[in-house]
Amino acid sequence: MRKILMLHGINHNMFGKRDPIQYGTVTLEEIDAGMKKLANDLGVEVESFQTNHEGEMCERIHQAYFEGIDAVIINAGAWTHYSYGLRDALAILEAPIIEIHMSNIHAREQFRHHSVFAEIAKGQICGFGLESYYLGLRAAVATIEEQ
Repeated sequence: MRKILMLHGINHNMFGKRDPIQYGTVTLEEIDAGMKKLANDLGVEVESFQTNHEGEMCERIHQAYFEGIDAVIINAGAWTHYSYGLRDALAILEAPIIEIHMSNIHAREQFRHHSVFAEIAKGQICGFGLESYYLGLRAAVATIEEQ
C-alpha cells in the first residue's frame, strides 16, 4: 500500500484554539481523523506527524527518505516562510511534496506571501480551510499514480 506522510508544523497542535478566523475551529485530531478516513477511501495509508521543534521535523523528513515514503504533504505553518533547514531536508526526498495551508497565505501579511518550499514542491494548495488537507491528499495520490 502506498504511504503518504502528513507533516504538521509549528503551532498546529493549537488548531481549534488558535485564530479561528484564519483556521476555523477544527482540531488537529479532527484533521488527522479526516485524513485517515479519506486515505482509506483512496486506498492509501497516511501517517501524521506534528512538532513544534524544527530539528525534530528535519529528523522525521530524514526518516521518510530511508522509509521510501511515496509522497509528503506539508503544512509547515510559519516555517514555510523562513526555514531553509526544512527546505533542504525536503529537497533530499525523492517523493513528491505537496505544500498546503488552511489560509490563503497570499492574502495575508506580506511576510507570509513567500514560501521557501515552493521551488521544490509539486504544487501548493491554500485558502480552503480543512478542505486544503483533503485536496492535498487527493493531489498526492494523483501524483503517485502519474509516476
